[in-house]
Formats: sequence, structure tokens, C-alpha cells
Amino acid sequence: MSHSLDDAALLAAELLARRWLPRQHPKVKRALIDHDLWQATQERLAQVGLKLVDNLYADHVAVALLRPAEGAVFGEAGLNSHNNLDLPRDAVSLLVVLWALIVLPKRERQAARANSAKDGQNDMFASDRPLPTAASVSPPVSYRALLADFGVQLGKKTRLDTNLKRLEAHGFIVRKGEDIVEGPLLDLLLDYDALAPRILQGTLADVLRQARHLAPDLPEVTDDDAYDATVAAMGGGSPDATADTDEPTASDDAADTPAASDDAAADQDPA
Repeated sequence: MSHSLDDAALLAAELLARRWLPRQHPKVKRALIDHDLWQATQERLAQVGLKLVDNLYADHVAVALLRPAEGAVFGEAGLNSHNNLDLPRDAVSLLVVLWALIVLPKRERQAARANSAKDGQNDMFASDRPLPTAASVSPPVSYRALLADFGVQLGKKTRLDTNLKRLEAHGFIVRKGEDIVEGPLLDLLLDYDALAPRILQGTLADVLRQARHLAPDLPEVTDDDAYDATVAAMGGGSPDATADTDEPTASDDAADTPAASDDAAADQDPA
């Protein structure tokens, strides 16, 4: 029995199979300029509790669970957890640190480039400039510097290496030799609007100060809150820390829930 699939169904199927697609993928490029195709794809995904996640500042699109579906999928225990990817607390802490070191300066560079383009619109031959791609402006983080600065807080070398592998398997980062760079999901599933104010207004102030040489373009911060306050607010922490806070956790309002499971991400190719 054969089924004829329309363009929306094909795009949804490929997203489910691969977990993410680059914005330059032919089907994605068409959906980004074709409102009807985009809406049809969203409706198809919504029928199974999913949504299409896009971010102008990211180079990929992905799928994530709709909020109403999370309770049925993860249950109360899963929703109360600091994350729904079975990441240990120190891996969540590492994820937040890397997000701050990579995404914050990247967004600053993209915003600066966009503002410079607006300043030139009065030129006689000015033309629209596309927003710089994440790959072109996203800063790499040195593994050796990360280990030297945060190895003790993040479990030392063995634990850090283990958690970096976890984050890479989930698509948050990519390892390129001694450098750690932005992965397809780092600026998609972590909500900039929710995380950035907490970081820039003080919850990761100490981390940003320590990381100034790792990412010189990080925005300035002025508060003196300690790193432990951050991981508590974000739902992360050291391996033996316990979060006791009424603040929304990273899995509550600062992150979308990816559609793929941990086992699927770590043990097999996307299928």
C-alpha cells in the first residue's frame, strides 16, 4: 500500500529522521519563504505533539515537543527534573557555561553587523545584507582553557570529557580538534530570551569574568552573584549539588524539549 506524501509531510519526515536540518537545505529554504508550507508543516508536527523550531540567529532548524505534550511524555517526575535528556547536573552546568561562552558573543557580533547594515541604508547604493551565519561569527572555545578555568567546578578532566561527549551526541556542540564550537541545537533549544537576562544581570557574572580570555567579545556584566547561584537557578550544578529553588529550571522555560531520546542520540545514527 503506497501513500503519496506532500511537501509538508516530506519535510516533517526528514526532520524527524535527522533531528535537525540546515537552513540551506532545499526543503527548509522553501519553507522559510513559503508561509503556507511552513504552516502546513507545523500542523503536521502538531498532530503528534511536536513543533518546528527556528531561530534567525541559528544555522539549523529542528523539532521539539509542544509544551502540552511534555506532561504526557515525561510525567510529573520528568517535568520536575532539571532536564529531560538524562543529563547529570554537571553536564547541565557545562552546557550553560558553553552557551554563555559561545552564543552570547555570537549574538553580539550578529547584532553589531545588522546595526552596521542599517546605518548604511541611507547610502545611494545600499542593499539589504543578510544576517551573518552562526558558523561565520560563532567563537570557538579552547578545550585546554576550559579545563584550566573550570575543570575543578565541572568534575575535572575525566568528567569534563564524558560530559562533552554527551553534549556533542545531543547536537549542542561540535568538537574540532582542541576547539569546541556551536552545535546545531545550542542556539535552538536553549531560549536566549530566558537565559541571557539571568546571565547578563548577574547569575553567571563570575563565570563570564573568568572566561573573558576564552571569549573576549562577551558582553560586560556588573553583578557579583556566584556561579553556584546560577546552576541552582538553571537547574544545574556540581555532581553532588542539589537545587532547591522556585525559579523555573532550564527544562521549564529556558529550553525546548528535543524530539530524540538520549539513546537514539548517543548509540545510533539518526533514523
